[in-house]
Amino acid sequence: MRVILFGATGMVGQGVLRECLLDPEVTTVASVVRRPSGRPHAKLRELVHGDFHDFTPVERQLAGYDACFFALGISSVGMTEEAYRKITVDITRAAGTALARVNPGMTFVFVSGAGADGSERGSTMWARVKGEAENIVLRLPIKASYVFRPGIIRPLHGIKSRTTAYRIGYTIAAPLMALLVRTLPKFATTTEQIGRAMLGVAKHGFPKRVLETADINRVR
Repeated sequence: MRVILFGATGMVGQGVLRECLLDPEVTTVASVVRRPSGRPHAKLRELVHGDFHDFTPVERQLAGYDACFFALGISSVGMTEEAYRKITVDITRAAGTALARVNPGMTFVFVSGAGADGSERGSTMWARVKGEAENIVLRLPIKASYVFRPGIIRPLHGIKSRTTAYRIGYTIAAPLMALLVRTLPKFATTTEQIGRAMLGVAKHGFPKRVLETADINRVR
């Protein structure tokens, strides 16, 4: 399996990348980045591209892949709806459109969030915008597309959020998060399980196209 990954430096993206590199069925991971990370691995190649709103110049380099794992995202805190949509919706549309042209047989898995509003009409800005991005993915003319809506996420294997406030919060709440993952699988999962679940639906499919936390935790 050949995989394209967006958002490899984020907390969820780090988890997805780790599971892809560990999976013997994954032969290549193309991580689309603005700047090279310098991380060496035999399976990993980084495609450096500066304009995430237009992937036309690199379409040929994105051809020949079986799956795309889209974990790119940003917190809406302090952002206007216009600015948040430019990142959340416009980049998703640009990537999805380009990949559908060159890989119509691929599976696209988009990481959203618990509470996203697929109706696009709700009063909560971030949820409405996320729902719009979800719908773009679900309408892509490709083999299959899925949306993941994780709730509480416990980072494992040394993975950390790039956001300082979140990083501090995760450190303080680590014991509680471990308990929640064990006792409340409807609401909490881990970076490891999200990565494995994304690989699972790409390989074998899933009965639902929009997966909540409980669904994510059931995928093997």
